[in-house]
Amino acid sequence: MNAIRGMLLVLVAVFSLQAAAESIAVLSVEEALLKSKAAATFREGLKRELASEEKQVVEMEKQAKGLQDKLRKNQGLQSSDDAKQLALQFQKAYGQYQKMGQELQQKRAERERDFLQEMRPKLDQVIRDLIKQKGFDVVLAKQATVFIRTELDITPLVIEQLNKL
Repeated sequence: MNAIRGMLLVLVAVFSLQAAAESIAVLSVEEALLKSKAAATFREGLKRELASEEKQVVEMEKQAKGLQDKLRKNQGLQSSDDAKQLALQFQKAYGQYQKMGQELQQKRAERERDFLQEMRPKLDQVIRDLIKQKGFDVVLAKQATVFIRTELDITPLVIEQLNKL
């Protein structure tokens, strides 16, 4: 009974929203940002910027895997001192690999945050301009919708306007 009452309330709310809002649109903010030319340029620049560090991480991973393989192959064939020394080398290499990987991830995340912080005011302005220009009463997050007709999706318009900036 409560489920039916709840569904009725949701339907009333939806129809009330539809009656009050004559012009509804949906927008995927994340998609708009990620598909913009600025994002493509940012990704290319970030890739170039972090290329040498990524190469170092890959090399450290290879070194750690090589030591691990050597440790496995020589298990029981070498003296305990040699085995301990090889195990310490592996632990050191693996620790460096993890540290370098984490630092690289943090650096990438920091650059991405900076990019989003730089783009957010531009995105907000584009959205406000489109709302004024097209007279939208409601703009919903695309991710919050179950179904929406494609002509109500303003994401491509937002991408187009962002690319003009």
